[in-house]
Amino acid sequence: MSNSSLTSERIGNVLCISVDDGRANAFSSSLLLAISQEIAEAESDPGVGAIVVAGNQKVFFAGFDLDVINSGDRAAISEMVSAGGALIRQVYGASVPVVAACTGHAVAAGALMLCGCDYRVGVDGPVKIGLNEVAIALTLPRWALLIASERLSKRHLQVSVVNAQIVDGPGAVDAGFLDEVTSRDQVVKRALEVAQGFAEELDETAYASTVRSLRGDLLATMDAAIAADRAAAGL
Repeated sequence: MSNSSLTSERIGNVLCISVDDGRANAFSSSLLLAISQEIAEAESDPGVGAIVVAGNQKVFFAGFDLDVINSGDRAAISEMVSAGGALIRQVYGASVPVVAACTGHAVAAGALMLCGCDYRVGVDGPVKIGLNEVAIALTLPRWALLIASERLSKRHLQVSVVNAQIVDGPGAVDAGFLDEVTSRDQVVKRALEVAQGFAEELDETAYASTVRSLRGDLLATMDAAIAADRAAAGL
């Protein structure tokens, strides 16, 4: 499925997926499926050894499409949220490393996308990163709690999830949303450098096998949680 806000480019043995809708890079069902398809195709391409996912100049991803959330259409909301869970689970279980180029703000599902990526490069500055759902009267689905618990610092988990704490770039490194920060104009370049390093230094078969062994139980639990959400919504 294509999406006009998504572009992809092969740079050596790295696939760079860039998303820019000219606004907040909100996750719609069509965008989620388009990203998922790009990742699946990259995984099946023996010439791709790593993936970079980048946002626009201001936002990595801002979360789920609020027009859908506010529509009251429970089926559409459940379809979108479960597609988001499926994408983040796909990223965390990918057979090649996925590096986030967090070019700006990353809140709600955007912050969860960071949790799904192997390595996260962000902006050393006053960006907003975190899980703000509780502050806007939303409840995180179980699959989201699972990936957040897996990736966030134990010291920050409660304030990040329950208290909806939003942090800046350096704070996101401390909390576990990011692995390093750099200047805004260097984020994509640095993410590509990291991805190139993974692609050149890691054995793909050993990487994929290790991911299955290390993350398999969590991935299966996420699958079950997403399936339960879909069943409850009658999807």
